Amino acid sequence: MNKKATVLLIEDDLIVSETYKAYLDNEPINLIHVTKGTDVFEYCKHTIPEVLILDLMLPDMNGMDILKKIKQRQLNCAVIIITGQKSADITDEAMRYGAFNLLEKPFEASQLIFILRNAIHQHDLYDKINSYQKTQRNSYHDFIGSSKEIRTIYQIIDTVATAKASVFIEGESGTGKELCAMAIHKESRRKDKPFIALNCGAFPKNLIESELFGHVKGAFTGALNNRDGAATSADGGTLFLDEIGEMDITLQTILLRFIQTSKFRKVGSDKEEKVNIRFICATNRDIKAEIKAGRFRKDLYYRLNIISIKMPTLRQHADDILLIANHFLRHYSKDENKLFKGLTQEAEQLLLDYDWPGNVRELQNLIHRIVVMNDGKMITATMFSTLINKSEVQFEDKNDIPTCKTPSSLEAIRPLKEVEKEAIMMAMKLTKGNLTEAAKRLGVAPLTIYRKYESWGEKLR
Repeated sequence: MNKKATVLLIEDDLIVSETYKAYLDNEPINLIHVTKGTDVFEYCKHTIPEVLILDLMLPDMNGMDILKKIKQRQLNCAVIIITGQKSADITDEAMRYGAFNLLEKPFEASQLIFILRNAIHQHDLYDKINSYQKTQRNSYHDFIGSSKEIRTIYQIIDTVATAKASVFIEGESGTGKELCAMAIHKESRRKDKPFIALNCGAFPKNLIESELFGHVKGAFTGALNNRDGAATSADGGTLFLDEIGEMDITLQTILLRFIQTSKFRKVGSDKEEKVNIRFICATNRDIKAEIKAGRFRKDLYYRLNIISIKMPTLRQHADDILLIANHFLRHYSKDENKLFKGLTQEAEQLLLDYDWPGNVRELQNLIHRIVVMNDGKMITATMFSTLINKSEVQFEDKNDIPTCKTPSSLEAIRPLKEVEKEAIMMAMKLTKGNLTEAAKRLGVAPLTIYRKYESWGEKLR
């Protein structure tokens, strides 16, 4: 039988505290009530609660100061802030100091119960990770790696996969956010149902709603037939919203309602539909900065960020570089019918010394190019040198296109817009019209390419 979670309620108003106790009366928790901030740290001397429900206005201390001390002392507990005067400044400060969530008075019992359950779940998740014994796995689904950092990701996936809660994945481009989402789906009870991925940055504002929810015939110019969207396709399974930080603020409002109710309408339709979906989102943006700038809704973030996963950069799990490189080498050697068996010591050192701004995707691309461009049994440092040397080739984010050589005459200089168009057209051709993949290779947002085509008066095919 699972041990009851201990929840510490800090509230000086006895009438209000009795109300909260009544709200939580049927929850399987051990609820402790104190009235002063000093009582918190006295209690924590002998017991660390799983969750603190903390009112900001206390007679002896400011609740925010308590939150800061909890973070400073690294107490292993989730903190739910209750405030009667919620503002952007209070929210930002609470998020900065690690609050799990904020509740603004007055609120319903269901809101407190929902947030508390999620806080307990996340606490249990990280508690299991901290006590999880080391494994010897070198791979996991499509992940390759055995470092402490990447094993932690495996462990998180193991733990969260069977839950229903939404997952928010953050990390630089090329770190494997979509692989993480797919692994969660494959380990979940929904593994036999669809996994639908939608890149929120790949479509302009006027099309993304249709891609998400579908449309009916005649809903807009070009809507020649009824069409299901990602929401319908993902029913029963998982919907992965990649680059959620790119989503237009207006659509974020619609998405929030969809997540809360599981109901939506196709564009141009009055019929409401209901689906059963688990949401997984990902972004390479600093989402808290986006919230502060007013480009991302705080309430949507709280709804999506029930379980948070931060993908490590390749620099942070550099112990896996050679393991990953050799995996790609075996794969592409077989795929390209080459005879490569490994890397020389000098080549390995070159890989270890490089900073990998494009992360695993850049390493994958580099190995593929080396295999295609060379023959032999061993990859040598010479094969890498012209591609990995920053003075000769600039890898800007995900871009693997070499910089142009200096023209030998003024006549050879071409207008920048011509070079730009040529690069985009070439990328679209090589990726066979895959807008998302072309954007990744060029190191730009998919919407940038879409707008370029619009400016040229051409249509994406």
